[in-house]
Amino acid sequence: MILNKVEKANIEPKITLIGAGPGDPDLFSLKGVKALKTADVVLYDANVNEALLCHAPDGIPKVYVGKRSDDESFSQDAVNKLIIDYALNYGHVVRLKSGDPFFFAKGYEEIDAAESYSIPTEIIPGISSATGAPSLQKIPMIYKDLSESFWAVTGTNGRGEISEDLYIAAKTKATIVVLNGIEKVKEIAAIFQAENKNLLPVAVIQNGSTPQEKIAIGIVDTIAEIVEDKKIDAPALLVFGDVVSLHPQFQPIRDFYEIIAEEY
Repeated sequence: MILNKVEKANIEPKITLIGAGPGDPDLFSLKGVKALKTADVVLYDANVNEALLCHAPDGIPKVYVGKRSDDESFSQDAVNKLIIDYALNYGHVVRLKSGDPFFFAKGYEEIDAAESYSIPTEIIPGISSATGAPSLQKIPMIYKDLSESFWAVTGTNGRGEISEDLYIAAKTKATIVVLNGIEKVKEIAAIFQAENKNLLPVAVIQNGSTPQEKIAIGIVDTIAEIVEDKKIDAPALLVFGDVVSLHPQFQPIRDFYEIIAEEY
């Protein structure tokens, strides 16, 4: 679509970053719906439920910009340029990002790029899977004597290495939520084993809040095997902490290890 000079003169660029939530479209915010209704372009990520696109006007561009490891056209720099180009040429760009746009979603980079062109921006938070997925499984982040804080840690850094913060987190009694770590579940479990937390409860949640949701409940020593048996893959998060013991599926595990302890 090529805009003529008259049309282009009336364009008012704006970029709105919206958190699309963990996957269930019913968890999307009312403010997000209102913003989508005024969009001239929508750019959306992988893991964004495409049902949300029905809130945008008919006939406008709805562009998928999900990341693919073998496709440089979806690099962060390329996405930043695309957002700016659409704003300058179309007007109001709604950028849909899974979870919360400022929670492991590089929302700051996109807002910073837009503001470098003096384009007005707005941010509409969303429910992060880091807290939303465990909540839907009735796993609290902080609860009585079980946990007084929680950490959200990336499993791997930009170089594909285990995050150094995980080694620090594993020393605490906090609830530890690990994102982008499912492919290194064995290595991550080993970090907790090195802290003598072999029996620490663990939950792994894939596609939380969606019909495709899978969950694995175990302990540090068994979680990698359970994940493999249940064929759990990305997108998934790991929850390490005593609060996982509150999940109904953990009761049989607790009973088993209590029996073992009594025998010895």
